Amino acid sequence: MNPETLQDQVRSIASKRETLVRLLEQPDLGTLRIDVNQALEEMDDLIDEFKLTFPEAEINPS
Repeated sequence: MNPETLQDQVRSIASKRETLVRLLEQPDLGTLRIDVNQALEEMDDLIDEFKLTFPEAEINPS
C-alpha cells in the first residue's frame, strides 16, 4: 500500500470522528457509550500513530 492510499484511508476514518462524538452526546446511549468511547480512543491512537509515521502528511478531513 502506498503512502497516498494510506493517507486517504486514514483521512476517511478521521472524517467519521465527529459522528462518534455527536453519538456520545446522546443521553439514551446506555451501555453502547462504552463502545463509542473505545472507538474514539482507538481512532485517536490511529491518527496519532499515523502522524508520527508520516509527520509531513495532512490528514485533516476535507
